[in-house]
Amino acid sequence: MSKQLTAEIPLIKIDNYRWEIPTSYQSGMRVPGLIFADQKILSAIRHDPCLQQVANVATLPGIVRASMAMPDIHWGYGFPIGGVAATDPNAGGVISPGGVGYDINCGVRLCRTNFQYDEIQSRMKELVGTLFDQIPCGVGGSGDIHVSAKEEREVMLHGAGWAVKKGYGVAEDVEHCEARGSIEGADPSKTSERARERGANQLGTLGSGNHFLEVQVVDQIYDEHAAGVMGLELGQVTVMIHSGSRGFGYQVCEDFLEVTRQALTKYDIEVPDRQLASAPIYSPEGQAYLGAMRCAANYAWANRQCLLHLARGVFERVFKMGWQKIGMDLIYDVAHNIAKFETYEVDGKQKILCIHRKGATRAFGPNHIELPEKYREIGQPVIIPGDMGRNSYVLVGTRGSDETFGSSCHGAGRMMSRAAAVKMMRGRSVEKELAEKGVIARGRGRHALEEEHPQAYKDVNEVVDVVDHAGIAKRVARMRPVGVIKG
Repeated sequence: MSKQLTAEIPLIKIDNYRWEIPTSYQSGMRVPGLIFADQKILSAIRHDPCLQQVANVATLPGIVRASMAMPDIHWGYGFPIGGVAATDPNAGGVISPGGVGYDINCGVRLCRTNFQYDEIQSRMKELVGTLFDQIPCGVGGSGDIHVSAKEEREVMLHGAGWAVKKGYGVAEDVEHCEARGSIEGADPSKTSERARERGANQLGTLGSGNHFLEVQVVDQIYDEHAAGVMGLELGQVTVMIHSGSRGFGYQVCEDFLEVTRQALTKYDIEVPDRQLASAPIYSPEGQAYLGAMRCAANYAWANRQCLLHLARGVFERVFKMGWQKIGMDLIYDVAHNIAKFETYEVDGKQKILCIHRKGATRAFGPNHIELPEKYREIGQPVIIPGDMGRNSYVLVGTRGSDETFGSSCHGAGRMMSRAAAVKMMRGRSVEKELAEKGVIARGRGRHALEEEHPQAYKDVNEVVDVVDHAGIAKRVARMRPVGVIKG
């Protein structure tokens, strides 16, 4: 589907935070579209192609309940970014690479510290400069953590667990990752030689685009109890890392888009947009993609674990004490470009469904069996990064998230393309403007900061307000940026 404005799409208001695209809108829609947005966000996306993509996803074989979009929705490849779709493998359900995205298991992790910001404010320039020098970032960037072909296979199979075994973290880090930092069923034999080549030297690298490492300070607490469980308090310094599977995951997606395009014809699957290339979950093509996708997801968890290890090392170097004494414990790590099999009640029956989360974060509520014991009572930490000039959030999932198949938004959501963002910033200095707000920013690429300036994004405060009021996830704490490095 080309990125062009679509005809007026009828929207039925369900309540102040839910809007429906009826199945009558487009031939072939098997379920309605469901958009989570308030009036202001809806006005901003009303004529955006992303709403057409919501309707298109609703035509996928085996889709259950609704084609959903979170309030950070924007145009993507096939699926909108901010899209959620569940398909039933036992009802001809399909798996779609476009429903996961190119950066498989792009995700975010949040780490606490024992520092109060006023204790280290005078050292921030040194800290950010050292992070920028020591943590590889940028397009095609490579790092110092190289793996042999045998070790790369272990990365694909064991994810964050491999990194911890190599000494790049501790067992508690794995416990505080979604899926404990790896998915079973990864099949390295389904990945291409090109994908493996691209992944051999990119562990422990941020990459480019919207990926970042950010030093933050907690500036608001909404839920004292949940914040206490996470070890968060006002004025505290935190570290947020946003990265994914780098070139390895990109190549996996590229490889299987061609495979699934051919599967459309082979299995007589009709879709309104070829970017929704899909294969039945139980087909050889579907199983091959799942095996390769899980390898990339595990690679991403290993990558973020390596990045945390490097960040801990920088804090040790700057502050001349061990990271354990600094209190750099991982709060949680969540994926937001992934497909996973989870159990939900549909029409009164328990079903195992394939949940596509494309720019959407898992948000399990309290007492879910997959949560670590530490978070069983309060629900899963849901980490929502904002932009360099505003703030980010940590929330917890609620039982209300069952409506969205345990999913929430994943960030602020872009408002303009990177090219448009660079054009808007012509003659201005993002670094200087951020410094005036108290944020020290360093970017590797020529336009790294311009592409990601705050005006390129929706206001994350408004996006989070929607998911909070809709009952999908509940605010716990807000963090404002004080230092950031980008590719």
